[in-house]
Amino acid sequence: MTSIIFMGTPNFAVPILEELIKQNYKIKAVVTQPDKKVGRKQVLQETPVKKVALAHKLPVYQPVRLSRSEELDELINLHADLIVTAAYGQFLPTKFLNSVKIAAVNVHGSLLPKYRGGAPIQYSLLNGDARTGITIMEMVKEMDAGDIYAQKAIDILPEDTSGTLFEKLSLLGRDLLLETLPGIINKTIKKQAQDESKVVFSPNISKEQERITIDMTANEANNLIRALNPDPGAYLELAGKRFKVWKAEVAEDSTSLEPGSLVANDHRLAISFAQNTVLNLLEVQPAGKKRMDIKNFLNGQGGKLVPGEKIVD
Repeated sequence: MTSIIFMGTPNFAVPILEELIKQNYKIKAVVTQPDKKVGRKQVLQETPVKKVALAHKLPVYQPVRLSRSEELDELINLHADLIVTAAYGQFLPTKFLNSVKIAAVNVHGSLLPKYRGGAPIQYSLLNGDARTGITIMEMVKEMDAGDIYAQKAIDILPEDTSGTLFEKLSLLGRDLLLETLPGIINKTIKKQAQDESKVVFSPNISKEQERITIDMTANEANNLIRALNPDPGAYLELAGKRFKVWKAEVAEDSTSLEPGSLVANDHRLAISFAQNTVLNLLEVQPAGKKRMDIKNFLNGQGGKLVPGEKIVD
């Protein structure tokens, strides 16, 4: 029975771990990020991967930093056949990668060498890509730079958000990993080196990137909204207050109003953006309020806004 140290943290990794368990791989340990306090009440919350591990009575390790930790030595001493990672969230020391008998394998949410880094799914939406996919790759010291075992692509639909793509790619990653593992274990699969001339990076989304600005086109603003839904959410400054936008659509009409102006607030909330483009806001969250559809917003404070005026800074 092939033994595995599984490493992952968010919901993306859950179906992958569950299927490895179902297929009777021997999970010697599960490594995930430390529990975090969430919400206004700062309730300590276990990671999704930890919940699955505990439900199956698997050993769980949660080092704040794996390098130079006691947990690292314990994991190395398990002498596992494979390391399998899926959105774990930390760099793995080289001596750990080299400690397993067969390989260290990563399930990555893009078609490498595009996008290396912590936010590949978000960047595929930010950049308006038509396709994305999963890469099963060998782990090396350099971030997401290992040889490729297998890849599979899917189309990005106009209604996709990072939330829907995370779900789709998680299941795609699960299936592709299970298809690929026998060839990795038996050493019958041929690896493919990445083309370094085509590398694109996708660093974690910064606070500054969360803001929708009026120098964007409506399409660029909509891509940002999709990329940051459901977390952390994109926002604009409406009448001087932070105003989150969870869903929008690019309007077919154009406008001569300066960017940031209210085009209409009858059955829609339409705002002008760069290059005479217009964005219809469909689901919003005013400061201090809950998420609401645009009809409810327009029935309240949105109905008081005056078309033609600049309302977004």
